[in-house]
Amino acid sequence: MKDSKVVLYEKRGSIAILTINRPEALNALNTEVNICLQNMLNLAENEEDIRVVIIKGSGDKAFIAGADIKEMMSMSPMEAREFAFVAKRIVDKIWNLKKPVIAAINGFCLGGGLEYAMACDLRTSTEKSKFGQPEITLGIMPGSAGTQRLPRIIGIAKAKELCFCGEMIGAQEALNLGLINHIYPVETFMEDTIALAKKIASKSPHALALIKSANNKGLDMDMESASLYEINCFALCFSTEEQKQYMSAFTKKGK
Repeated sequence: MKDSKVVLYEKRGSIAILTINRPEALNALNTEVNICLQNMLNLAENEEDIRVVIIKGSGDKAFIAGADIKEMMSMSPMEAREFAFVAKRIVDKIWNLKKPVIAAINGFCLGGGLEYAMACDLRTSTEKSKFGQPEITLGIMPGSAGTQRLPRIIGIAKAKELCFCGEMIGAQEALNLGLINHIYPVETFMEDTIALAKKIASKSPHALALIKSANNKGLDMDMESASLYEINCFALCFSTEEQKQYMSAFTKKGK
């Protein structure tokens, strides 16, 4: 699985870096990329020493500029439906991965690329990055939960405007809308993103997985159900060795 040419897998200590490697096509998503990305996500999830996953694009022009239009343009409705289901499996995998996932966005983050980024837990960006759901300009619409995750992140009115008009926004506006977490300088972008990943990786992996689960699943519940789910996740933390070690260390430090 590690010898894929279109999705590269690199380990840096407790961090796995997955690189979409189609720079000649601005890292556009096609069937091969999706299959390989699914495999790489499974690999990162199953490697016990990996605590955080970073997804990025190859080169300095694009994170992912969208789905491969050449592959899509002649599809029948049923083929398009299957293509969308393949993508759904990827965004669901990212969303439900038991480890935090960071999208490192350097350049264009459009269409399916933005949908994949929104499935990640955190998003970092350079100042030059551009974001959008331009599917309307091709006579289609988002098909990988873009019409669902975007309004949940930035609000329904602005999400509709982006989807209706198909226009791009810059990194600063994306930050103001809450679409991304940080803007880092181009020169130190990956170093800064990896530093963020290392900060997260230093924390309890079990607690991180439960926090992610409580956040994500709670979005689809009423407040009472979500609060009860959080309590159950909180209680599960007390079954881990990390809880005992961290609390013991804290009390000793206090003394």
